[in-house]
Amino acid sequence: MAKSHISVFLVLLVILVNVIPQSAEVDVTSPSIFILGDSTADVGTNTYLTNSLVRADYPHNGIDFPKSRPTGRFSNGFNSADFVAKFFGLKRSPPPYLFLLTLKSHHLRQHLLKGVNFASAGAGLLDITGQNMMVVPLSEQINQLATVRDNLTTVIGSSATEAKLSKSMFFISIGSNDIFGYFMTNTTMPKDQFINILMSAYSNHITNLYKLGARKFGIISVPPVGCCPSQRLVQKLVNGVDGCFEPENDFALSFHSALDALLLKLSSQLPGFKHSLGNGYRMSIDVINNPLAFGFEHVDSACCGYGILNAQGPCNSTASLCPDRRKYLFWDLYHPTKKAAHLAAQTLYNGPTYYVSPINFSELAMDN
Repeated sequence: MAKSHISVFLVLLVILVNVIPQSAEVDVTSPSIFILGDSTADVGTNTYLTNSLVRADYPHNGIDFPKSRPTGRFSNGFNSADFVAKFFGLKRSPPPYLFLLTLKSHHLRQHLLKGVNFASAGAGLLDITGQNMMVVPLSEQINQLATVRDNLTTVIGSSATEAKLSKSMFFISIGSNDIFGYFMTNTTMPKDQFINILMSAYSNHITNLYKLGARKFGIISVPPVGCCPSQRLVQKLVNGVDGCFEPENDFALSFHSALDALLLKLSSQLPGFKHSLGNGYRMSIDVINNPLAFGFEHVDSACCGYGILNAQGPCNSTASLCPDRRKYLFWDLYHPTKKAAHLAAQTLYNGPTYYVSPINFSELAMDN
């Protein structure tokens, strides 16, 4: 996203918050929810980026959302960010950061106190990921959070802001696009070297969030990305066999192991740092390997799309649409259905250590 464009947004947001009157409409001491990441958590950010090439604000997206409206979510309805927020008492995910600029002053303050979603489809841990698609990289999402933190300080004071952020939940879902980028560029860089680069970036991002006041991190590792319909199509057309594209799955497994080690390291280095790591790989592969046990019938093809596996084109108003979304794990060639997103969020919230460790999201929220 263009830096000049962002800077205008930041100035406007500061002005808006500075004129908000103090009131008791919202409990300023209650924890907020802040969400960062990619399309797995984006609830409409890219809709506000005029030139973004990664958008979902058109049918059939949102067909099962209230009033059957497309909202920018890459889903037939709510996504995982929404369901996680629901488990924490909200109606859905907090709104996109860029949406806040369209609100009147009193509504803006209420939203700021409840939380913000910064996630942008196409984003990655590395700024170069999605660079040509006009998205908001994670580094810029954190800059946006810094602006929100400054505005909260203006409204409720520095002590209250520090206390609020220390109790708030910071959810991060990112990494898949970096892996896709690695394979798309046909780089000769060894896998372990690239994962080290990703972990270095992740460490810097988490440390920057910590410096802004974040203490409770709910992090979702990458799923078996080689099993999404788009990559199954690669396996079929390029390698001539059915099934998942295992090199990417191996990468996802190594990513999770490295991330687990990184979080344990940060726990020993950053006082008050607490985390919960969702094993996105294990959560997804168990469904893929035993779909009927989880209520699914189709785990290889997309519900909405074109051609082979419905993975040869995006989900749009003229795409083929499955009659029963509840039977599908994948909504489009990359993303899960509303049903799959709910299952993931439920597991993250109260699942066993086999799927989320060292504690689950609900335990993280109560850990003071």
